[in-house]
Amino acid sequence: MIRADIREIIRKLCVYKKVKIIEGAICKDHVHLCLSISPKVSISSFMWYLKGRSAIKIFEKHSELKKKWHNEFGATGCFVTTVGDITEEVAKKYIQEQFVT
Repeated sequence: MIRADIREIIRKLCVYKKVKIIEGAICKDHVHLCLSISPKVSISSFMWYLKGRSAIKIFEKHSELKKKWHNEFGATGCFVTTVGDITEEVAKKYIQEQFVT
């Protein structure tokens, strides 16, 4: 249930910012995303937005998580690479293999 809500929240936030989700995996304690972002958009600014807004939305929908996670949803950092560093196929394959329960 929470995974489905997180998936929908991320999808809506990406649509709002005109960011295309190429591939994604919602794991037990983290999320993997392969995104297509306009070069005019700062990746760090978008990730800050995505993490912040998704945390607010998930806590609105699942207030019981506030106590469990002390109002903190996710780590303060993130890992980002470009498909120039690796191929899109490699990134997609890696994300698809992350479905760990």
